Amino acid sequence: MYAINPLKWPGANVAFLFSLSLTLLLTLGVVIFGKRRPLGQPLSWGQSMVASVYVFATMFLAYGVVPHQWLTHVGNEKKWRADKILLGPGGIFKPKVLGGSFPFTINYLQVGDIVVTMIYVFFLGLHIYMFTWWQKRHNPKKGAGEVAVSTFGRPLLRKG
Repeated sequence: MYAINPLKWPGANVAFLFSLSLTLLLTLGVVIFGKRRPLGQPLSWGQSMVASVYVFATMFLAYGVVPHQWLTHVGNEKKWRADKILLGPGGIFKPKVLGGSFPFTINYLQVGDIVVTMIYVFFLGLHIYMFTWWQKRHNPKKGAGEVAVSTFGRPLLRKG
C-alpha cells in the first residue's frame, strides 16, 4: 500500500499553502465573530486595539506574506526565470521570434507576476466584501416588517 503525501506533490510549498490557508481562515473568521456580536454594543478601547491588530495582521498576511511566498516558490523551487520562455500547450504561445505565431514573448517570470496580481485582486475583493458585510450585518432583511406608503412617502396605517 502506498501512502499519498500531498506535501510531496510537485509544486506544493508548505509556507505558501500555510500562509494562504491562515489568511483565509482569519478573513472568514470575522463572520463567526460578527454573527455573535450584539447589535449596538460599543467597543471598549482594548477591544478596538485587538480588532485593529487582527485586521492589520490579516492584511499583512494577505498583501505581504502570501504574495512573497508565491514569488519565492516560483523563483526558487519551480525555477521560473526570465530566460524560460512560455510556449504553452501545443506551442500556442510560441513567439514570432522563435518561429511561432504569437505576437510577443511571455516568460515564466511574467506568469508568476500575473499570479501575484490575481492574488492581490482576490484578497482585495474578499476584504471589500467582508468590510461591507460587517457594516450591513445587522440591517433587517428587505420586505420584513415593511409598511405600505402613499405617493407622498407617508405610511398607510390606520390607528384603531
